[in-house]
Amino acid sequence: MNLKEKINEELKSAMKSGDKLRLETIRSIRATILEYEKSGKGELNNEAEEFNILNSAAKKRKEASDIYKAANRIDLYEKEESELKIIMEFLPKQLTAEDIFQKVTEIAAANSIEKGGEFSKLMPAVMRELKGKADGSLIKKSVEDFLRG
Repeated sequence: MNLKEKINEELKSAMKSGDKLRLETIRSIRATILEYEKSGKGELNNEAEEFNILNSAAKKRKEASDIYKAANRIDLYEKEESELKIIMEFLPKQLTAEDIFQKVTEIAAANSIEKGGEFSKLMPAVMRELKGKADGSLIKKSVEDFLRG
């Protein structure tokens, strides 16, 4: 079952359950998918495109929640955090910082990149492997930590 089908099924169950926040969040994901398809890029037909859409939605919620928290708007912060949790249900389980660093070490060894090596060689290789499985800022930090030794 692809993302669009999952979203449609979840939309139906959210309507039946009466969960307004879940319904609103799933509708926003569905709208993003429809917008993507109408943009001329075609239909969602691979996981990478699905991950990009979901990661983008998750990143927007995370940034908004950080802003609301800094502004001491706890009500809006909690709403954004709740929406983020719903979006994360559709993404694969995210790797922890330790798991990311372990993968960075493995990828560096496989590509013969040693500590103190070039960021521009290691980062693309790591991103190809971990895209959608971890936050990009955590991946970048792990690569930098590895290269520093």
